Amino acid sequence: MAHRGVLADLHNHSCLSPCASLEMSPSLLARRARERGIEVLGLTDHNSALNCPAFAEACRREGLVPVFGVEACSLEEVHVLCLFGTAAAALSFGDRLLRSLPRLPYDPEKLGDEVVVDADEGVLELPDYYLGAALELGFDELCLAASAAGALVVPAHVDRPMFSVSSQLGFLPPGPYAAVEAMRDPEPSLRGGFAVVSGSDAHVPEHVGRRAFEVDLDAGALVAGRSGAGEDFLAALGAAFASGAVLPSWARAGAVAGPAAGSGRGTPRTPGAA
Repeated sequence: MAHRGVLADLHNHSCLSPCASLEMSPSLLARRARERGIEVLGLTDHNSALNCPAFAEACRREGLVPVFGVEACSLEEVHVLCLFGTAAAALSFGDRLLRSLPRLPYDPEKLGDEVVVDADEGVLELPDYYLGAALELGFDELCLAASAAGALVVPAHVDRPMFSVSSQLGFLPPGPYAAVEAMRDPEPSLRGGFAVVSGSDAHVPEHVGRRAFEVDLDAGALVAGRSGAGEDFLAALGAAFASGAVLPSWARAGAVAGPAAGSGRGTPRTPGAA
């Protein structure tokens, strides 16, 4: 089938994350993403996937391909995107993380609300434990566990001065990564030879789509993703990452002027190009 460049944004938070706006229901996230031309959308709340069922329905209503995930926080306070093809797989991994989440004193007024909702923004649950804590899992152990569970493992915002491999570890260790995420074109040592994607890390509606990336996918993969064959879509997404067929936000911005340096694996290429 023919390939084309598809706009994707895999790093977003909902009202379940204590640092996100209460406005950020899965339905609002999906609606804003569609308005911004995004076709593949991820939900990655902190250490939990409890809003993924609502997100699945919200994406179905908006005609988007959903990617279900968590932004897990390792013992060293490194953030890692763990991306799954189905809500069930993300929820199962979230249960695994919950067993490693320390039960710290949690005051919503000080730390922020955590709200599980349905697709119509009805409140289902208010967790009484803090989701923003570091897990009792080291970075290497966390990445291996996510990969073993079937996730695409993507170290988050590797160039950020907090909660990243560069800030917490000082380097990108070897690992079972599908790609790395950066806010700007990262130095080669933080790419590690992997495809580099960008992500909006949206916590408020205004930030949805601010750092979306382009990925080369065939029509069959998109049909699979929209029809509920999420594992097939995730495999196609992983293959696109492995081939380097991505343009992060900074490369997309410079594509009109010519090829962008450091956009992915090897020589940068424009998604959809022969």
